[in-house]
Amino acid sequence: MAGVEGPLTNGVSRTNGALNGNGDLHDPIPQESPIAFDPSLFRSYLLSLLPPIFGASPEELESIFDDDFHERVSRFAGEGGGVIYVVKKKDEQESEDTPPTYTYKLTPTLTYDPSHVTTLAIIKRGPLLDSTSPLATQLHILNLFGSDETPYESLHAVISCAMKPYFEAFVGARGGGKDGDSKMGIPVTKKKFAELELSLLHLQQNVEIPETHLIIHPVIQRAVEQARQNGQRPGISDLPPKLLSDSTFLNTLQNHVNQWIKSIQTVTKLNRDVSSGTASQEINFWLSMERALEGIDAQLRSDEVTMVMECLRNAKRFHATVSFLADTGLKDTMDTVHKYNQLMKDFPLNELLSATDLEKIQEAVVLIFGHINRKLKLSPYPIRRALPLVEAISRDFNDQLLRVLTSHRLLYTPYDTFERLLSQTMAIFRTWDDHMKEFTNIAREVTRKRGEKFIPIKVVPAHAKLQDRIRYLRDWRKQHEQLAVMTAPTKGLGGVGNEIGGMDMEAEVKEAYEVMKRIDVLDVSMEGGEIWVAAENAYNERVARVENQIIARLRDRLGTARNANEMFRVFSKFNALFVRPKIRGAIQEYQTQLIDSVKEDIKRLHEKFKTQYRSSEAYHMSQMRDLPPISGAIIWARQIDRQLQTYMKRVEDVLGKGWELYAEGQKLQSESSAFRKKLDVRPVYDAWLHDIARRDMGVGGRLFEIVRLRGGGYQLAVNFDPQIITLFKEVRNLLWQNFQVPHAITNMAKDAKRVYPHAVSLMETVRTYGQTLDLVENNKGIEWLVAEYRNEAQRMVTKGMNIRWDYFVNQYDTARYSDKTNNVIDLYKDILRSVEELSTCPYTPEAFRELLGKIQAAIDRLNLEGYANLDHWVAELDQRIQGILLQRVTHVIQLFCSEFERADDHDSRREILSRRDKRAKNDKSADGTLALTPIVHEIRIQNQVIFLDPPIEHARAVWIHQLHDWLGTVCRLKRIQSSRYEIGLQMQGHTVTNLTYTSLLTKFPDTTLEKPFALIEQKVQSLKDYVAKWLQFQSLWDLEAEYVFNRLGDSLALWQQLLTEIKKARSTFDTSETQKSFGVCVIDYEQVQARVNAKYDAWQRDILSRFGVKLGNAMKEMHASILKARNDLEHHSIEGLVGAPRRF
Repeated sequence: MAGVEGPLTNGVSRTNGALNGNGDLHDPIPQESPIAFDPSLFRSYLLSLLPPIFGASPEELESIFDDDFHERVSRFAGEGGGVIYVVKKKDEQESEDTPPTYTYKLTPTLTYDPSHVTTLAIIKRGPLLDSTSPLATQLHILNLFGSDETPYESLHAVISCAMKPYFEAFVGARGGGKDGDSKMGIPVTKKKFAELELSLLHLQQNVEIPETHLIIHPVIQRAVEQARQNGQRPGISDLPPKLLSDSTFLNTLQNHVNQWIKSIQTVTKLNRDVSSGTASQEINFWLSMERALEGIDAQLRSDEVTMVMECLRNAKRFHATVSFLADTGLKDTMDTVHKYNQLMKDFPLNELLSATDLEKIQEAVVLIFGHINRKLKLSPYPIRRALPLVEAISRDFNDQLLRVLTSHRLLYTPYDTFERLLSQTMAIFRTWDDHMKEFTNIAREVTRKRGEKFIPIKVVPAHAKLQDRIRYLRDWRKQHEQLAVMTAPTKGLGGVGNEIGGMDMEAEVKEAYEVMKRIDVLDVSMEGGEIWVAAENAYNERVARVENQIIARLRDRLGTARNANEMFRVFSKFNALFVRPKIRGAIQEYQTQLIDSVKEDIKRLHEKFKTQYRSSEAYHMSQMRDLPPISGAIIWARQIDRQLQTYMKRVEDVLGKGWELYAEGQKLQSESSAFRKKLDVRPVYDAWLHDIARRDMGVGGRLFEIVRLRGGGYQLAVNFDPQIITLFKEVRNLLWQNFQVPHAITNMAKDAKRVYPHAVSLMETVRTYGQTLDLVENNKGIEWLVAEYRNEAQRMVTKGMNIRWDYFVNQYDTARYSDKTNNVIDLYKDILRSVEELSTCPYTPEAFRELLGKIQAAIDRLNLEGYANLDHWVAELDQRIQGILLQRVTHVIQLFCSEFERADDHDSRREILSRRDKRAKNDKSADGTLALTPIVHEIRIQNQVIFLDPPIEHARAVWIHQLHDWLGTVCRLKRIQSSRYEIGLQMQGHTVTNLTYTSLLTKFPDTTLEKPFALIEQKVQSLKDYVAKWLQFQSLWDLEAEYVFNRLGDSLALWQQLLTEIKKARSTFDTSETQKSFGVCVIDYEQVQARVNAKYDAWQRDILSRFGVKLGNAMKEMHASILKARNDLEHHSIEGLVGAPRRF
């Protein structure tokens, strides 16, 4: 467990326990104290590592392990440092013959010195070193080479050969799409690596401009420093006077000046061969030269140099001072370098050298040449140097293209990606060539302007071989892809029979391609060219066997073709393979058959031409498409000529170029040439020109003319020659056919073209005007609405009668009359349709409002469009609508009356209902659906009072209300108005009072409106009479029996009369019915019937019983009277009666 506890105690132990608010652990777990790193382990590691790297023995390395070794290692192993360096330093030698000796030291800080031979950087991978783990897993080792003038080469090697490839390998292994890489910043990192690599390469390639330090005499130096300390301007007065005349001092100063001249001349006369290095070296050379010259110039302006020159001039030594600047050549060189650097400054070469894809390379080429072509006109940079500079840029361009294309492994990519990359590359080459042409022209122009010695403006591009190889590779891959597609299982020659003679063509093509994938296809060196040729030969050997199989299949298909069209169909299907010479040679056997078929096709063209243009279908089609006759004939002949060329091209596509050299081909060529001569349209065109020149055509005369009709009368017509229209169309189409029409005819056509739109418009307008007049004549109802537009059109015609075509500028448009007429006719028809529907629509407010809304919307549109006499026209339309609505109201009143007068019995009611249903089916207006709902009145008794609920007056109110509703369906409708958009009426406060059709009620010619009210009153009176009978029974409760008895007295006749009347009165309520119907009203007496009957029975019983008593008493009295009379008679003596004579 010791190996586990070590790291925990050094670095991870702080994870045990929880932090409190102050960042300290609380409740820690007891643990051992940290184990310190053992420097002896590091010593042993260095003794094993350094001898092979430094080439030194362990004894020589003992200088590393000094007294401070343990302290430095402990600090490095702890959290203090992340890197420590081991430096191998070369000791100074007294003589060159003695062998070199070296010193080794261990240091935490890094310095650079030319004596440092090797520097080894030891970098920690973690924050702490663990004694229990191998140091090899905890340390990075990096060898920083030394002993060079500059470390640029070593750093460039580290970046380009180690760090950048390692990063790209990691990114490639991790995978991820382009979008994911962009989000993580990987492309930016790649670009930074490329820029760093490029910067180090530039630093490595730069021509070092020697630094010039002018030697200053110590006396002069001290004098200048003293003057500066005193805040004075240095001068010769600061020197001792005797020193100014000291020849030794002056000679020393003069020697210093001569040395200055030599050292400055070393820089000013420095030059480089632009063709020997890279473009960046040339650019950096001039930029560094300018910086060096500016440094020299700054030194020459210093107080020390000025004091030296003053001393020499004071001593009359002018030969050293006068020609100083001329001898150095500094001014001229600075001027030249400054002008050259107009081209070199901001030179966008880095955009090319740091480009990571083809798009960036193309953009860089555009930027570079744009900079060169623009700055070359301003900078006097010699053309003889500019040409090698462009060649150097071409080398960089070639290298960058190779770097980008090689990274894609072209032959391993899918064909779509391959084609896209190479198309992009060829586009980059075309961009280079286009800008190269522009550069060449500018170079010639600049050479001529500067008067420089003539040199051939020629640039040998370093990428020419690469361009040829890419072009060849692209064609080769295209041919291979065509072959691979045709041999695939689902294409062309694939499927059944793919394996012929025991060979799988698809596999054979793939194996042939594998041969090419093994080589570097972009290697254009001599050795690379030989490898390419050998690989291509191996590829061709395998592909040749596949071609033989394809030829066999192709011959089979051509042999089974029934006609030339099928042959051509086979050729078109396998046309992609005909670029291969072997396959192309195999199909030449069929040239005779194809030539014969083409002869037949040409013969049919002869027959088509013999029918002549005017007898062909094309002539009729040309008339439909408004093509004039001459142009149509020329287009027709050219179509035949193009078809003939198509036949010739088809033969050439199949048989190859040079087919006309064969005997049959020569004959076919001669026949086609003779036919093409007949198809020459030039004679037709010349004949047309002669005919036009012979005629006297032009645009003139008045606009209108009056033509007499054969049947009598006159007609307005446009005075325009139709031949002018034909001329204009002919010239237009002939110009489209690239004929050179003479200037005079063109001008005539231009005049016709200028007038033609107006003439055609006038012709159409005049024709439309005549048709519009006929329309108005046939639609008299709209004549007032369009009267103003008709007057306007007539004014236009009157104005145009005096205008000639020569001065025709404005277009006189009478089409407005026609447009307005057509519009108003459509609206008028819609309005009439809606008006007619008013007489048949359902008798509902919604139906009437919808139709009147449509009519009102049409009237509003007429108002907005400004039609004249609209008020009068709307008034007439309103009268028509009012008549229709009056008929509907009359019909509704009649319907109300018939409903009101319907019979009371059920049979008659059923007959009326069936008649109404039949009428509703036949009447589309649906007036039959209107019906009066019968009102039920109930005769009730409450608190011994008989009354009618609701009262009869309610029935009258309901019937009148229903009548008003039926009439209000029409009478409440809003009238149509013509002035809804007239704001003037609203502003004046004027309101139209008659806004509805209520006034229809005053338009009835007879007593139609009075009849329903009379029927209502009759029905009310009938109800009153019937209800009065029931109300009489109220007396049954109101009368006192004694009052009745006293009223009757003892008169039996009165009693008998009362009983008779009571018997008759029972017929009113003593029935099986419970209600009485009056048609539109029903009297329900069910509630009161039983009570009246019971009360009646009680009264009848009382009266009968009292009548019985009265009758009994009367009978008793009569009986008594009779009995008394009898007794009286019996008591009379008969004697008195006997004596009297009897008379019989």
